[in-house]
Amino acid sequence: MLLLLLGIIVLHVAVLVLLFVSTIVSQWMVGNGHATDLWQNCSTSSLGSVQHCFTSSANEWLQSVQATMILSIVFSVLSLFLFFCQLFTLTKGGRFYITGVFQILAELSSGHLCSFCD
Repeated sequence: MLLLLLGIIVLHVAVLVLLFVSTIVSQWMVGNGHATDLWQNCSTSSLGSVQHCFTSSANEWLQSVQATMILSIVFSVLSLFLFFCQLFTLTKGGRFYITGVFQILAELSSGHLCSFCD
């Protein structure tokens, strides 16, 4: 049982790390002389140094992806916090329904559903 709880904690932390990395990482798309991510567009020189960075466009779909990625991080942090709270307050054999609901909300709001927004 202890091994199962340790596995669940590792899974929660791994999901949280992956969400942070996918939200913060730059250069989602790299092309000829430019790099684009969720937050900014940068033009690069032929040597690879960054010349100009501008905020991403004000497209509604991009703003919705930004918002859902932030919501996903918030729900995932809440899920991890609630997991620890329920771990020490639930009776033996209790179910982690609230933690599961927040983890499902984190997955649904992670922006994967907006891949068809173009």
